[in-house]
Amino acid sequence: MATLAIAGLGVTVFSLAGLPLPFLLGPMFACLGFALLGARLQGPGVIGTMFRTVLGVAAGSAISPDVVSQVPDMLRSLALVPFFVGIIALTAYPLLHSVFGYDRVTSYYGAMPGGFQDMVVYGEEAGANMRVLSLIHATRVLLLVSLAPFALSQIWGVDLSALPGVPASAIPAREIALMVAAGLGGWLIAKRLGIFGASIIGPLVVTACLSLLGLITHRPPAEMVWAAQFFIGLGVGARYAGVSLLELRHTLLAAITNGLLLAAVSGVFIAGVAILGIAPGLDAFLAFLPGGQGEMVVLSIIAGADLTYVVLHHVFRLVLVITCAPVAIKLFRQP
Repeated sequence: MATLAIAGLGVTVFSLAGLPLPFLLGPMFACLGFALLGARLQGPGVIGTMFRTVLGVAAGSAISPDVVSQVPDMLRSLALVPFFVGIIALTAYPLLHSVFGYDRVTSYYGAMPGGFQDMVVYGEEAGANMRVLSLIHATRVLLLVSLAPFALSQIWGVDLSALPGVPASAIPAREIALMVAAGLGGWLIAKRLGIFGASIIGPLVVTACLSLLGLITHRPPAEMVWAAQFFIGLGVGARYAGVSLLELRHTLLAAITNGLLLAAVSGVFIAGVAILGIAPGLDAFLAFLPGGQGEMVVLSIIAGADLTYVVLHHVFRLVLVITCAPVAIKLFRQP
């Protein structure tokens, strides 16, 4: 309850101050601040995962026959993702290992832009420094998610104060019920099947089927998207619970430098995709910025970007990173 109250305080402060994305950045910075002051915070747990299904529903509801017909056009852009991951590995790993002096295992799993939980799990199994690894990935997400809204506003003129959808009162109750069923049902089915990213991919697939059948014609209402933002922001900030200021000082420079390096590499690919006319700059920005799959989907909804394009790129990137993780463990264990 204390964590929810702190996150709610963040929403209130950001709203009263007129700051952007109060339901996302408010909880994130409020929980971050209290965590660094020593507050005992808890992550969103299962409830947070339940609300992440809203993002899968939003992405699935955007899939129509016209969108499906455009997927082959995205292959040129998707083909760049392995090069993107490879360049990050070749630059971020030496940065953490040679410049900041972390061991090989911690440097590798800290450098790879995979999901926070996945990199922590594989890193722990390989013998990484878990405190350092957690801070590097938490800071990467925090940094990129904090900077992204300002880039969206200043470069593409996105109105960050706009509703992330229509009010629930404007959507038929039948459709909202279908969205809830598709979200929870898709998540549970995908989880049972062991599908990667079950909380987003499962709802996405089920909702896309309902959308193609014409049973769902709206995206999730603004209230559901706000709830998803709230728990995502809370989760990012709460990851710093138990971290001392002294510990943070020793690792923060490495984490921020790593995050800025990833942003710079992303910038090269974003510019290349936009200049070559492969995809609009806004879509490329949200697809190639490794700020976390759920966080980027939230920003995509707010910005009105192509959700299918964004989700496909993040899923492909995460699959590549996670596929390489077990191979890396075997290499590091060799004498």
